[in-house]
Amino acid sequence: MADVAALLAERLQPAFDRVAPGADPVLRPSDRADFQANGALSLARRLGAPPREIADAVVAFARLDDVCERVETSGPGFVNLFLSTSFVERCVREMTADPALGVERAGAPERVVVTYSHPNVAKEMHVGHLRSTVIGDALCRMLDHLGHDVVRENHIGDWGTPFGMLIEHLLDVGEQAAVAELTVGDLTGFYQAARASFDGDDDFKERSRKRVVLLQGGDPETLRMWHVLVEHSLAYFHEVYAKLGVLLTDDDVKGESFYSPMLPEVVNDLAAAGLLVEDEGALCVFPPGFVNREGEPLPLIVQKSDGGFGYAATDLACIRDRVGTIGATRLLYVVGAPQAQHLQMCFEVARMAGWLPAGVSAVHVPFGSVLGTDHRMLRTRAGTSVKLVDLLDEAVSRAADAIAERGRDADLVDDGRQAVARALGIGAVKYADLSTDRARDYVFDWERMLSFEGDTGPYLQYAHARIRSIFRRAEGESASPAIGEAGEVGGGAPAIAVRTPEERALSLSLLGYASAMRAAVEESSPSKLCAYLYSLATSFTTFYERCPVLRAPDATTRRSRLALSETTARVLAQGLGLLGIEAPERM
Repeated sequence: MADVAALLAERLQPAFDRVAPGADPVLRPSDRADFQANGALSLARRLGAPPREIADAVVAFARLDDVCERVETSGPGFVNLFLSTSFVERCVREMTADPALGVERAGAPERVVVTYSHPNVAKEMHVGHLRSTVIGDALCRMLDHLGHDVVRENHIGDWGTPFGMLIEHLLDVGEQAAVAELTVGDLTGFYQAARASFDGDDDFKERSRKRVVLLQGGDPETLRMWHVLVEHSLAYFHEVYAKLGVLLTDDDVKGESFYSPMLPEVVNDLAAAGLLVEDEGALCVFPPGFVNREGEPLPLIVQKSDGGFGYAATDLACIRDRVGTIGATRLLYVVGAPQAQHLQMCFEVARMAGWLPAGVSAVHVPFGSVLGTDHRMLRTRAGTSVKLVDLLDEAVSRAADAIAERGRDADLVDDGRQAVARALGIGAVKYADLSTDRARDYVFDWERMLSFEGDTGPYLQYAHARIRSIFRRAEGESASPAIGEAGEVGGGAPAIAVRTPEERALSLSLLGYASAMRAAVEESSPSKLCAYLYSLATSFTTFYERCPVLRAPDATTRRSRLALSETTARVLAQGLGLLGIEAPERM
């Protein structure tokens, strides 16, 4: 049983149930014990009894003799749990022999639609797209790892009034010249030139408006030119995704154009359900509980007074399609925090319309902004948004410089150094983002994120590489045991002997992996996994410094420490991989 936290909670539950049925043990790791159950404190007011008295009762009822060497009450009502050494050794031995490293697949897999990234056609991806893309990618990887049926959706902006001016600009500059400009990735220049013509030329503006009508009416030539813009934009997006190392493909694209034919059906269904209200010519739904600053009911505008559809109509069509057609049982929206109210209103209207039935959840996964070292929105010196591709290229360049300065692995050939620089640079950017509580803003600081010390991607990558170096050295020693893929030593069951405080601390840290994965997925928070991996790496560093591995005092200890090291490397590699970060063998 590698998920020790889950086992302890399961064992404690009957004891808490005897005191107060259904009470939560509130189990946590502790610096005063191996684990601590704090549930007695929250029960005190409910039961009208001192929390320590409640904790004493729980300890009396608990049956943990085969797991703990000691269970005691401390402080105002904490239940401290001290695991027995034999139990720790057994659990680590099971984890070491398990290809899944103790992480159990979901008992009831769901079909989960995750929508993330969201770039716009004919616009370059900027640093503002970073968080949605890497958080969404990590969540998809983790959900897939647990056995859920994951459907990735990249809801791109590829429809609407801007395309009138973009197509007219394409005609003005000539299709061949426009394609050449788009092919080299200068989407921003193309868009800005179209916008300048639209703002400064009334004739161009009128032509653009007429072109929108032709586009929405299905004019073949207009649609062909629209496809030119979309195809070259997609090629650019996937170039960025390749640099970033995320899993989005063309098959995952569901643009606004895909949902556009569904919008009249959305309006008709809402009308049939009696939910639409005309307000100043617009068709709206007033979901209960949402008010403006004056306390007046807040409308969700589905169809504007001019007959056009707003973002709400598209978002409702998305829900309707994802649940009704795809069969999703969970929807995750990796979208910036400012969209919280809009999404909550859409979810409520979808429930009112029957598109989000009982048993189907829709969850907004909000995130904060990326700030510069001045604690303002990260911008270029010219005040424009930082292009994501430029940021990634700079990350790799800076990582190459960092590797050269440290003189790491001089035996790496140039291609190897370049691969490590890519892994280090991209990993540093992604880890800095993912390790931050996603609801918070964070400061983009090159020096900190590329450091080999502290809570950074390079620190974790180096910890993994250092462990792999142990085994490269061991291969040169005739007495070295073979470590199999499942962590088996010498071809038999892994030998684990926990004798020192450092071995115990590393063992307990390893046993926290399944719990950390569960928390990261349940809370849609990759930072939970990041925090765990950093804690594991620091535990290994202390273990490595104080517990000789290859020069252990005896063969049994050597085998045990090799097995602990191997399992640590496997967890680091798998955990980083689930975050979308490479774990190089050498650094």
